[in-house]
Amino acid sequence: MITTEEQGGVGRIVLDRHEKRNALDIEHLQSLRAAVEKFADTSRAIVVTGAGTSFCAGADFGGVYGEGFRTALYATLHAITAAPVPVIAAVNGPAIGAGTQLAIACDLRVAADTAVFAVPTARNGLAVDPWTVRRLALLAGGGAARAVLLGCERLDAARALGCGLADRLGTDAEATAWAREIAEFAPLSLRYAKTALESLFEPRRWDPRLDQLFDSCWSSEDFAESQRARDEKRAPRFRGR
Repeated sequence: MITTEEQGGVGRIVLDRHEKRNALDIEHLQSLRAAVEKFADTSRAIVVTGAGTSFCAGADFGGVYGEGFRTALYATLHAITAAPVPVIAAVNGPAIGAGTQLAIACDLRVAADTAVFAVPTARNGLAVDPWTVRRLALLAGGGAARAVLLGCERLDAARALGCGLADRLGTDAEATAWAREIAEFAPLSLRYAKTALESLFEPRRWDPRLDQLFDSCWSSEDFAESQRARDEKRAPRFRGR
């Protein structure tokens, strides 16, 4: 379930799926995208957070192997980056895989003491798109991005703050208070600044070989093996094909 409320010029979006630690499937991605697009028209700032002890445990593996998940995920991430108002992630707990992607799609991140960022795609035969790789490296730096993507390291809140992945340490309430402060700023100035940052630092073009390599991961035998291994509750045996 996705819950929403608007108060003081701030739209709040809460991932509320306790039994799955707020993991995302197609339905919840579509609801999240709709909420972002709604508040983009009615609010001065948006806060995205998770209910309970997790921000977002990533993709719901019951759906990630099916058709349409990637399309829904990247459409939602694009809706966040395209929103004309600042979007703040209140990372109240683990943000794993698609959870980290959701956090870095937001403009600002406030991390609780229990926050953890990780993108363990190499452990399960998956891949994130070139935009995610670039965004992560721009925010956290090349060294941290390599540690996360190649070494499957988990960054706690303190390390995330130290490398720039998190902008502040704080609670959901503190993230919302910051959003209320931002909501009082000049909307046209904020819209210009966000658009300038996106267009100057993140042009939409990259080497087309990246898209080919990305697609090959999702169509590989290793990807199919990761699904079998998960169903059989064993470690995957990757062969590089």
